Amino acid sequence: MSRLIFPNLQDKQMGQVIVTLTVTNRIDRVLAERGFIPNEEVRSHILNDVIVDIGATLLCLPATVISQLGLVLGGEANVETSAGVQKGRIFRDVELCVENRQGTFDCLELTEVPYALLGVTPMEILGLEPDLKNRKLRILPMNSEQTYLSIL
Repeated sequence: MSRLIFPNLQDKQMGQVIVTLTVTNRIDRVLAERGFIPNEEVRSHILNDVIVDIGATLLCLPATVISQLGLVLGGEANVETSAGVQKGRIFRDVELCVENRQGTFDCLELTEVPYALLGVTPMEILGLEPDLKNRKLRILPMNSEQTYLSIL
């Protein structure tokens, strides 16, 4: 196998994008908002060193984080990994907050790695995109004049 080399880009390699995000059990949040549990019982976790992965579709969380949050199992799905197609468990109602953008998503359980991955679906919905050159997330506009959303 040959390797593609760009001579003008030596020493200008693009890197990984690493972010910090907060994940919260959305069901807990609703229960607290309605007065069924105190706010202190809302299960939430700050995750540092989350890898932005444009090869992943969903938010992917380690099994330990899913357990700490008490997330509800939504089902199983076939998941394509570097080791081939495997069964993966999908969990529901994860409230995700990253770069001051917030939304509720499903997540895929990661059983063999201790880190989380931020996939393309949550990024697109939240109006975020990876800036590989500067190794950060780019926040797309969300006002009435400029928007990253389009309706065809």
